[in-house]
Amino acid sequence: MTNSPRLAREHRAARQAAPSVGRDSRNWYINTLYVRHEFDECLEFIEECLTESKGLNQYALYYKALIHRQQGDIRRSLQLFQAAACLDPLNVDYLKHVGKSLSLLGQHQAAIEIYTEALKHEPEDWELYFNIGMCQKYLGDHQTAINSFRAANEIQRHDATFTEIAEMDALEGASEDAIETYNEALEFSPENTSILTRLGVLLLKTGDSYRAFECLGNSLVYDPKDPRTILAAGSVIQDHGDVDVALVKYRVAAVQTPSSAELWNNVGMCFFEKRKMVAAIACLKRAVSLEPFQWKVHFNLGLLHLYTGQYASAFAFFSAALNLEPEPSLVYMYLGITLSRLDDYTNCRNAYARAIGTATPTEDDPTPTAITHLNCCITAFNHGDFGEAKKHFLIFDGLYRTIEEDNGGAEEHHPDLLPGFPDATEKRDIMGALLLGRENS
Repeated sequence: MTNSPRLAREHRAARQAAPSVGRDSRNWYINTLYVRHEFDECLEFIEECLTESKGLNQYALYYKALIHRQQGDIRRSLQLFQAAACLDPLNVDYLKHVGKSLSLLGQHQAAIEIYTEALKHEPEDWELYFNIGMCQKYLGDHQTAINSFRAANEIQRHDATFTEIAEMDALEGASEDAIETYNEALEFSPENTSILTRLGVLLLKTGDSYRAFECLGNSLVYDPKDPRTILAAGSVIQDHGDVDVALVKYRVAAVQTPSSAELWNNVGMCFFEKRKMVAAIACLKRAVSLEPFQWKVHFNLGLLHLYTGQYASAFAFFSAALNLEPEPSLVYMYLGITLSRLDDYTNCRNAYARAIGTATPTEDDPTPTAITHLNCCITAFNHGDFGEAKKHFLIFDGLYRTIEEDNGGAEEHHPDLLPGFPDATEKRDIMGALLLGRENS
């Protein structure tokens, strides 16, 4: 506040001097006010310039449009950029800003047309191809977007372009192509922690834990406090069961990103693993408050309430998860278990049917379907529906034998044959004895 009288004197002096020294000095003064973020003073001075020039000062129009866009008035900024472009139709920067404003308004096809027009004046501008690719991405035309990003890279390589190509490939299910693109990006920019982290996360999803951890480790070497990398590394450690070390990692990440829903979700599940239920639920509820539309957080809250015997609350959270993401079969399965505990066998069977319908067994991983049939078998048996129980047990048993053969044959006993469900083998033996009269091995 002590500097405001001095600044006011500076503004008055500059405004008095500006008319006598010509347009260049006026433009310089507009730029000075803009970079200082003194937007009110800048807009006032711009209006004076536009009045004197009868609205023909394109530099003033340009900065007025920038200010309105920063203040959130996208439509007004679009009109001003269009006015500037009318005064100088060959100025590619004005056309870029018109396209960006249209894109911000959700008019992606119109933005593509503007960018395409700009390409006629500047065919070697990589940014135009990149912006076209972004619009095509938002329109859902992924393959065309990839082609546009590649065209941008042929002109000039950029980390952002590599990242978008890889993200599109991963979205289309071409994980190997995405990994190859990230590796190419690292040849161009080997110290980019964002690319290293993205590659590490993608490698984790493809099951290559060793290379994934190597990428995450390299990222931490370049930036030991990168929260996204720390979070990814903590997830790997957590998945391997070392929750105490994972919590140490998350503590570091929390300093940088205290409002990360993913972070609080993972911390909550660490506490769940340690059976600290109050802390776990508190963390997960904080995650929900930060990201209320993340279905996995609702699902995890459902698991915790199911474990603690709060079945009505578990039902509410599983239902919320399914409203946000109606596809995951595992959620339907746990919803079926919850309804069984609430003695609603009819709706329980419906939930299991949906779980089985959305969990098609594959050669890669028949585990979800197998576990669903096992739980359906146990639930039916507990409700006295022995015919239904036997039917589901036989399906489960067939899938179990397939998994067993893929893991070395029946002669090798695997206590964790179904990852994430360590007691599945024991339950198979019990249900086999009850339903088929088998002797427990």
